[in-house]
Amino acid sequence: MKTIYLDNNATTKVADEVLEVMLPYFTQLYGNPSSMHTFGGQVGQRIRDAREQVAALLGALPEEIIFTSCGTESDNAAIHSALLTRPDKKHIVISRVEHPAIRALCSHLGTQGYKITELPVNKNGLLDLENLENSLTPDTAIVSLMWANNETGVIFPVEEAARLAHDKGILFHTDAVQAVGKIPINMKNNAIDMLSISGHKLHAPKGIGVLYIRRGTKFSPFLIGGHQEKGRRGGTENAAGIAGLGRACELAAKNMDTENNRVKRLRDKLESELLKKIPQSRVNGDIENRLPNTTNISFEYVEGEAILLLMNELGICASSGSACTSGSLQPSHVLRAMGVPFTMAHGSIRFSLSVYNTEEEVDFVIEKMPAIIERLRGMSPFWNQAGQACTNQ
Repeated sequence: MKTIYLDNNATTKVADEVLEVMLPYFTQLYGNPSSMHTFGGQVGQRIRDAREQVAALLGALPEEIIFTSCGTESDNAAIHSALLTRPDKKHIVISRVEHPAIRALCSHLGTQGYKITELPVNKNGLLDLENLENSLTPDTAIVSLMWANNETGVIFPVEEAARLAHDKGILFHTDAVQAVGKIPINMKNNAIDMLSISGHKLHAPKGIGVLYIRRGTKFSPFLIGGHQEKGRRGGTENAAGIAGLGRACELAAKNMDTENNRVKRLRDKLESELLKKIPQSRVNGDIENRLPNTTNISFEYVEGEAILLLMNELGICASSGSACTSGSLQPSHVLRAMGVPFTMAHGSIRFSLSVYNTEEEVDFVIEKMPAIIERLRGMSPFWNQAGQACTNQ
């Protein structure tokens, strides 16, 4: 059975071109890049090359790039640095729909004497910049807002938000894990101080990330050890992962037009056909200000987990908007923050495509999904009582 992978916001396939540049670091180029000898020094040069590749994708300077282990480390490093370099400030501003890497950290910091403001979003998942401006105080150390939401794909106006923060002398960080490689980003043209990347979201391997730090921004290391990354992040460099991420950034720049045209067209086809063929369904999130690869669709009166199980039997991979991995039956915090009705939120499915998806795969999903939803609704007393009545009107 063929696997149809539509869960690229969770992780992506490592591109063949990326794997190719990584393999020598496990067999031939295994020297420590910090070594004095030529054998290790050549690895150090490859890391410098990768740093330039990442910087080119971001419109940044190579010295503004710090390699980390993942997006979560980058997020934590940014927040911790802001608090350590501004010890007199105890206020942090985030949104209600941030990734757990930010929300869980700030929840913890809230128990350590810091005040956390979570900005609301509207029913389309959009942020009101007036709320942000009104939340800023002389005690605010940092504002951290995601560039694009991992569940809905909704894009925040982070460049405008950064300018608002800077006008009041406040640091600004963005979790750009979902945005980098999918939409154009140019750090020369904005006021963002710090930005997080995770390699496995753009066809690089897991275990490699980046924290961009604008030149001149004070920074206190999160991992303290050796002199690596100019003393900004201790630990022997993940040379294979770094080389892979550099190549992935080159590919992302090359594929940007494909992402914003062919992938978007496939996403739109999938979305429009499912809405047309399946009654009582809706898109969650703004349909204009979002990533080109992402759609989050709710199917009323069914459980997202049940949908995923039946999809899985057909080899279709996607994600549910419900957070049941911890035993909770509550819908995702993102959909709750948007005010999505309970009967819709529980039946939400996120489809996230990549440049590797095909028209045939999308057609297969369009063909199979109506029967899956019909089968599950046939077992739902809520649908029989409410949904069917609405359909018959």
